[in-house]
Amino acid sequence: MSSHHAAATPHVHRDDVGSRMGMWIFLFTELILFGGLFIVYAVYRFQFPDEFKLAAKELDTLVGALNTIVLLTSSLTMALSITAIAKGSKKLALFFSWTTLFLGLVFLVNKYFEWGHKFEVGIYPQSAVLTAKSNGEILYFGLYYTMTGLHALHVIIGMVIIAFNVWFIARNVVHQHSYVKLENAGLYWHLVDIIWIYLFPLFYLLH
Repeated sequence: MSSHHAAATPHVHRDDVGSRMGMWIFLFTELILFGGLFIVYAVYRFQFPDEFKLAAKELDTLVGALNTIVLLTSSLTMALSITAIAKGSKKLALFFSWTTLFLGLVFLVNKYFEWGHKFEVGIYPQSAVLTAKSNGEILYFGLYYTMTGLHALHVIIGMVIIAFNVWFIARNVVHQHSYVKLENAGLYWHLVDIIWIYLFPLFYLLH
């Protein structure tokens, strides 16, 4: 009977460990991607320190700081969502997950208006205004659009993952005894936040 019981018991913990390990491996590849971009940034900033500082004056530090606060708060709400589901509070888990999605949307809206203003004043790749600037300034804005754009894409992906988890929580697929999907979503979202914590000073605090 004991052998039959053992055979019938699903290996939930082993699956959870494998799922977490898979997410950590994926996050490591993401760190390699952004790490390469950070190295490129460091090389060009070393070559053109004055031009980078001059170009950074075109950015709105207040907007960057606001987005930093928004993402840090969203990391907190994501963690609270996981804590809530672990304690069996489905309503709280849904509330904090929805709050995280809302904050992610606020970040993207702010970024949309920030980019929109840059386009209005003619500072965008291959524009006449930008190509008339020094090589260092051109490189700065090339990196700015590449790295913040790639980060915004990751925010969108993270929001999609969290949205799926909202659906899972609502239908009890994710619950107190099985919430590794939500944990993995949280890990991804924390990575997105950490990357922005590095992007903010690199681009917005040079001046």
